[in-house]
Amino acid sequence: MASDRLRIGTRKSAMAIAQTEEIARRLKAVGTEVEIVKFETTGDIDQVSKLLPHGGKGGAFVAQIREAVLNGRLHAAMHSLKDVPGNEDTPGLVIGATLSRDPPGDVLVLRPGTSVDELKRTRGKGFEIGTNSVRRAAYVRRLFPEIEVIHFRGAADSRVRKLDQGAKQKLPDGGAVGPADALIMARSGLERVRLTSRIAYEFSIAEMLPAVGQGIVAVECAARDFETRRILSAIDDATTHACADAEREVLWVLNGHCNSPIAGFAEVMGTEMQLAASVLDHAGSRIIEASRVGRASRPRELGRAVGMELLARGAAEIIERGRPV
Repeated sequence: MASDRLRIGTRKSAMAIAQTEEIARRLKAVGTEVEIVKFETTGDIDQVSKLLPHGGKGGAFVAQIREAVLNGRLHAAMHSLKDVPGNEDTPGLVIGATLSRDPPGDVLVLRPGTSVDELKRTRGKGFEIGTNSVRRAAYVRRLFPEIEVIHFRGAADSRVRKLDQGAKQKLPDGGAVGPADALIMARSGLERVRLTSRIAYEFSIAEMLPAVGQGIVAVECAARDFETRRILSAIDDATTHACADAEREVLWVLNGHCNSPIAGFAEVMGTEMQLAASVLDHAGSRIIEASRVGRASRPRELGRAVGMELLARGAAEIIERGRPV
């Protein structure tokens, strides 16, 4: 592919474009010009259905852009790493760079007129909370046992707009749910679209373990495109990349699918890495957890150990129970 610029594909959402512009800024700082190519993916076009019929987040948000890299129309693709399937390889592609990790945690955004104190006092009774994440739904049911979780889709800024407008979420069968009283969202996403002022409560890592790769922007390219890999290596954050490798190894070992409430988070402390991971049932009534410390230089080894411990404790049964048929 002849080009004076590195062509990077991205979704059209405000958050995705902001992430890709950050990649472009960093590449320009090391002497590489970037052309941003915007895609309207299946998941962006269909704002009603659950993601499962589209192949989960991978099929909905990643597949089309990946195909453009594989067929040579792009040099690279930008992904929010949490949207990239971890239970399957994509032959011919590699993650050429990960940016330094943004805050990985989840937060609560409330409709004006509601309060965190009331949510806690009632244990969620009478509240409808919107999310499309099975992991977030499982955790929030543990924290607020009487809350009603409703399916809620859209880009970060459009979800907040629907919340404020009291808009209902349309369903594939023609019905609707809501309006929502609150949303669970990634802090990093709200930062990208400049809506951190809407954060009413920030869940601790202990309260709500993040999704694998949450807060990590990844740049994927063709495995045999060694020139692009060389260019991307200049903006790669080695610590973040190692954490991503450890967390995603857990997904690989568990063979987790898009309907699996799996969480994982790694941190590097000097020469050591700590990795915590969990598998929850959809109701949040059962949780299997594992945490280990290992060498930061062997992230995949640590991820395999944590994944195997989760399997030994019965994680496979929970995962298979929720596997799409």
